[in-house]
Amino acid sequence: MSSNQKVLPGFRLTLGYTIFYLLLIVLIPLSALILNTFSLSWPQFLAAVTSERVFASYRLTFGASLIAAVFNMVFGLLVAWVLVRYRFPGKKIIDALVDLPFALPTAVAGIALTALLANNGWIGQHLEPYGIQLAFNPSGIVIALIFIGLPFVVRTVQPVLEDAETELEEVAMCLGANRFQTFTRVILPTVLPALLTGFALAFARAIGEYGSVIFIAGNVPLISEITPLIIIGKLEQYDYAGATAVATVMLLMSFVLLLLINGLQTWQRQRTGALS
Repeated sequence: MSSNQKVLPGFRLTLGYTIFYLLLIVLIPLSALILNTFSLSWPQFLAAVTSERVFASYRLTFGASLIAAVFNMVFGLLVAWVLVRYRFPGKKIIDALVDLPFALPTAVAGIALTALLANNGWIGQHLEPYGIQLAFNPSGIVIALIFIGLPFVVRTVQPVLEDAETELEEVAMCLGANRFQTFTRVILPTVLPALLTGFALAFARAIGEYGSVIFIAGNVPLISEITPLIIIGKLEQYDYAGATAVATVMLLMSFVLLLLINGLQTWQRQRTGALS
């Protein structure tokens, strides 16, 4: 086989189809979103995206997403470690349950969490006497975002842990390193790129989440109203320009996060290649 021959023939045809598909499914709808925003003047655009209610939704959406992503980064690493390094009864069941948020409709997840955490729920009814309320406030939003974001960290870190050389850990301990030193100087540098990638994926996923949050948030303006709900509300009020303006801000934020994720993945590949 010559060097010019490829395993999959038809490069021009497949490239053309790829570009056409991206234009039709991704670029054209997003372009329509941005062009619709141009119907607003610059002062109108700023007023639409920086009003008190919208700005409060930004703080809640990005703040709750950040908290949930940090939580998932810590406990996602722990779950991945247990699934890779230990054998125990029911391991395959737990491994399958990690992917449940991927398969479960987000609305079903929101209803289930509300049924658990509401004041009359299975868990919430026991917390209410102590003045702890986890549903219909920002705490419920964080819990819902933790639920939908955990698999991103686990599934990103798990393959790296599986490929990690345990001999390096044994050598470090033979040289006198304690468990904390072995983790911080041997294990953590190996999984850090994947861990940061999982964190960014969970953060990006949480920012755009709607279905699982809407039922447990309470949706009180300035308190527990997320940005996707602001967009839906503007659409219901036929304020299409205002909705597209807020959506454009979210689009720009998502694009920045995607660039960050791609950069982390490139760093991970380069680091893996250097270590190998």
